[in-house]
Amino acid sequence: MVETSHFQQLLSAAAAQPQPQRLLFTFATVELPDDATVQQRERFLAGRGGAVAPLMCVDKAPDEIADFEALVAESRRAGPPWQMVFAASLSGVDDRPPSKAEIETALQAMVDAVRLGAVGRFAAYDASGEHLHFG
Repeated sequence: MVETSHFQQLLSAAAAQPQPQRLLFTFATVELPDDATVQQRERFLAGRGGAVAPLMCVDKAPDEIADFEALVAESRRAGPPWQMVFAASLSGVDDRPPSKAEIETALQAMVDAVRLGAVGRFAAYDASGEHLHFG
Protein backbone atom coordinates (compact mmCIF):
# COMPACT_ATOMS: atom_id res chain seq x y z
CA MET A 1 0.00 0.00 0.00
CA VAL A 2 1.37 3.42 -0.99
CA GLU A 3 1.26 6.07 1.72
CA THR A 4 -0.30 9.36 0.68
CA SER A 5 1.94 12.31 1.47
CA HIS A 6 0.83 15.10 3.74
CA PHE A 7 0.97 17.45 0.74
CA GLN A 8 -1.28 15.15 -1.33
CA GLN A 9 -3.71 15.08 1.60
CA LEU A 10 -3.69 18.89 1.57
CA LEU A 11 -4.48 18.93 -2.17
CA SER A 12 -7.23 16.35 -1.75
CA ALA A 13 -8.81 18.17 1.19
CA ALA A 14 -8.84 21.48 -0.70
CA ALA A 15 -10.37 19.85 -3.78
CA ALA A 16 -13.08 18.19 -1.66
CA GLN A 17 -14.34 21.43 -0.08
CA PRO A 18 -17.88 22.52 -1.01
CA GLN A 19 -16.65 26.02 -1.96
CA PRO A 20 -13.88 26.75 -4.52
CA GLN A 21 -10.48 27.04 -2.87
CA ARG A 22 -7.22 28.80 -3.62
CA LEU A 23 -4.08 27.35 -2.12
CA LEU A 24 -1.68 29.98 -0.84
CA PHE A 25 2.06 29.30 -0.74
CA THR A 26 4.84 31.34 0.80
CA PHE A 27 8.36 30.16 0.01
CA ALA A 28 11.03 31.04 2.56
CA THR A 29 14.63 30.63 3.51
CA VAL A 30 16.42 30.68 6.84
CA GLU A 31 18.94 33.42 7.42
CA LEU A 32 21.06 34.74 10.23
CA PRO A 33 19.85 38.11 11.55
CA ASP A 34 22.41 40.93 11.43
CA ASP A 35 22.22 41.37 15.20
CA ALA A 36 22.70 37.67 16.03
CA THR A 37 24.58 36.73 19.18
CA VAL A 38 27.60 34.45 19.18
CA GLN A 39 25.41 31.55 20.39
CA GLN A 40 22.85 32.23 17.64
CA ARG A 41 25.62 32.25 15.01
CA GLU A 42 26.96 28.93 16.31
CA ARG A 43 23.48 27.35 16.23
CA PHE A 44 22.86 28.71 12.73
CA LEU A 45 26.18 27.34 11.44
CA ALA A 46 25.26 23.97 12.98
CA GLY A 47 21.98 23.99 11.01
CA ARG A 48 19.75 24.81 13.99
CA GLY A 49 18.24 28.22 14.27
CA GLY A 50 18.06 31.42 12.30
CA ALA A 51 15.20 33.63 11.18
CA VAL A 52 12.64 32.56 8.59
CA ALA A 53 12.56 35.05 5.72
CA PRO A 54 9.80 34.96 3.09
CA LEU A 55 11.08 35.07 -0.49
CA MET A 56 8.03 34.80 -2.73
CA CYS A 57 4.39 33.78 -2.66
CA VAL A 58 1.78 32.45 -5.07
CA ASP A 59 -1.78 31.21 -5.16
CA LYS A 60 -3.01 28.16 -7.08
CA ALA A 61 -6.24 26.27 -7.54
CA PRO A 62 -5.95 22.71 -6.19
CA ASP A 63 -6.26 21.27 -9.70
CA GLU A 64 -3.34 23.41 -10.93
CA ILE A 65 -0.88 21.35 -8.87
CA ALA A 66 -0.25 17.72 -9.72
CA ASP A 67 2.00 17.03 -6.72
CA PHE A 68 4.74 18.49 -4.59
CA GLU A 69 7.40 17.83 -7.22
CA ALA A 70 5.45 19.94 -9.74
CA LEU A 71 5.21 22.80 -7.23
CA VAL A 72 8.96 22.58 -6.60
CA ALA A 73 9.78 22.57 -10.31
CA GLU A 74 7.61 25.61 -10.98
CA SER A 75 9.00 27.50 -7.98
CA ARG A 76 12.59 26.79 -9.04
CA ARG A 77 11.87 28.34 -12.45
CA ALA A 78 10.08 31.34 -10.92
CA GLY A 79 12.32 32.50 -8.13
CA PRO A 80 15.26 32.16 -5.77
CA PRO A 81 16.25 28.97 -3.96
CA TRP A 82 14.14 28.31 -0.87
CA GLN A 83 14.33 25.97 2.11
CA MET A 84 10.70 25.68 3.18
CA VAL A 85 7.24 26.46 1.91
CA PHE A 86 4.19 27.35 3.97
CA ALA A 87 0.72 26.47 2.69
CA ALA A 88 -2.81 27.56 3.51
CA SER A 89 -6.20 27.43 1.83
CA LEU A 90 -8.56 30.32 1.15
CA SER A 91 -12.21 29.51 0.59
CA GLY A 92 -14.55 31.14 -1.86
CA VAL A 93 -18.21 32.00 -1.20
CA ASP A 94 -21.44 31.21 -3.06
CA ASP A 95 -19.68 28.83 -5.46
CA ARG A 96 -17.25 31.58 -6.52
CA PRO A 97 -13.52 31.42 -5.83
CA PRO A 98 -11.93 34.16 -3.73
CA SER A 99 -11.44 37.47 -5.53
CA LYS A 100 -7.99 38.73 -6.54
CA ALA A 101 -8.23 41.35 -3.77
CA GLU A 102 -9.06 38.68 -1.15
CA ILE A 103 -6.18 36.53 -2.40
CA GLU A 104 -3.71 39.44 -2.31
CA THR A 105 -4.81 40.40 1.22
CA ALA A 106 -4.51 36.80 2.42
CA LEU A 107 -1.08 36.35 0.80
CA GLN A 108 0.20 39.56 2.39
CA ALA A 109 -1.10 38.44 5.79
CA MET A 110 0.60 35.08 5.29
CA VAL A 111 3.94 36.69 4.33
CA ASP A 112 3.69 38.96 7.38
CA ALA A 113 2.92 35.99 9.64
CA VAL A 114 5.90 34.03 8.27
CA ARG A 115 8.15 37.07 8.76
CA LEU A 116 7.00 37.26 12.40
CA GLY A 117 7.39 33.53 12.97
CA ALA A 118 3.65 33.02 13.49
CA VAL A 119 3.52 29.90 11.31
CA GLY A 120 1.56 27.50 13.51
CA ARG A 121 -1.62 27.82 11.45
CA PHE A 122 0.07 26.86 8.16
CA ALA A 123 1.16 23.54 6.76
CA ALA A 124 4.92 23.63 6.20
CA TYR A 125 7.22 21.50 4.05
CA ASP A 126 10.92 21.37 3.42
CA ALA A 127 12.27 21.35 -0.14
CA SER A 128 11.99 17.55 -0.34
CA GLY A 129 8.31 17.55 0.67
CA GLU A 130 8.73 16.48 4.27
CA HIS A 131 6.06 17.92 6.53
CA LEU A 132 7.65 20.27 9.06
CA HIS A 133 6.47 20.78 12.63
CA PHE A 134 7.09 24.01 14.52
CA GLY A 135 6.62 24.18 18.22
